[in-house]
Amino acid sequence: MNWRTILLWVLRVAVAALFAFAAYLKLTGSAMEVDVFEKVGLGQWFRYVTGLIELGGALAVLWPPFSVAGAAALLLVDIGAFIAQVSVLHEDWIHTVVIGAVVCAVIYLQSGRFAPDAR
Repeated sequence: MNWRTILLWVLRVAVAALFAFAAYLKLTGSAMEVDVFEKVGLGQWFRYVTGLIELGGALAVLWPPFSVAGAAALLLVDIGAFIAQVSVLHEDWIHTVVIGAVVCAVIYLQSGRFAPDAR
């Protein structure tokens, strides 16, 4: 196993754990999450949809054939969180940028899986 494979798995596990925890908070009705989605104004149904996407993406990112698709779904959730932080919540948004960068790294490290090897 080379360093790239090890790094990819470390990032996959970290991303999966982060988004699985976020999904847990949303799907179990954490008071903080209920308040956030109330402030955003899209309704509590959107909290459940977001939590399900996060859970599905967290599971998919750990399964190599679906890892890029899972990471892409999580990146979309992260972009939505960034937009909500900047436009409505007016709270700390830097964490969404950092998380997005890590998710992008997961996608980038797998980019060779879908393109012919140029060696």
